Amino acid sequence: MNTPSPRLQGLPPVLGRATRLLVLGSFPGVASLQAQQYYAHPSNQFWPLLGALWGLDLAALPYARRLAEARRRGLGLWDVYASCRREGSLDQAIEDPELNDLASLRRRAPQLQCVAHNGGESARVMRHVAALGYTVLKLPSTSPANASWSFERKRAAWQAAFEQAGLLGLPPTPLDPL
Repeated sequence: MNTPSPRLQGLPPVLGRATRLLVLGSFPGVASLQAQQYYAHPSNQFWPLLGALWGLDLAALPYARRLAEARRRGLGLWDVYASCRREGSLDQAIEDPELNDLASLRRRAPQLQCVAHNGGESARVMRHVAALGYTVLKLPSTSPANASWSFERKRAAWQAAFEQAGLLGLPPTPLDPL
């Protein structure tokens, strides 16, 4: 008899008063849960990709500084699932997922206009997010499992989304206190 995987809890949202674009992943991988950091796996291209868009070496910064820089530039981070059962890190292994309280975004981030789904599993709830009144985009996953897209191809797709949300070409807001 197989015993079910233990229930895993996700990470809290990273939102600021100036959040205009929210990137929604599916659920943190093993490395991210262990580190209690979004996109902590060294092969995940999330932080290098953002760094390329903003002209910063985000991957070299301490995690708290990366988050502060994201908030300062109007970017929020969260996942569609608050908890689930899963062995390993692959989205295909997610079982019994529980959605995060996405309806709370209006209260948490009043300037939020656009939600970008980081990959296919996250995009499964696109209609639910669109029903909340947000512009919704699907972006190629930054996960190392998405090897079919080159870094440059991902960067171009993410750049278009960030331009649409107004996160490129504008000066960042003053740094929120940590």
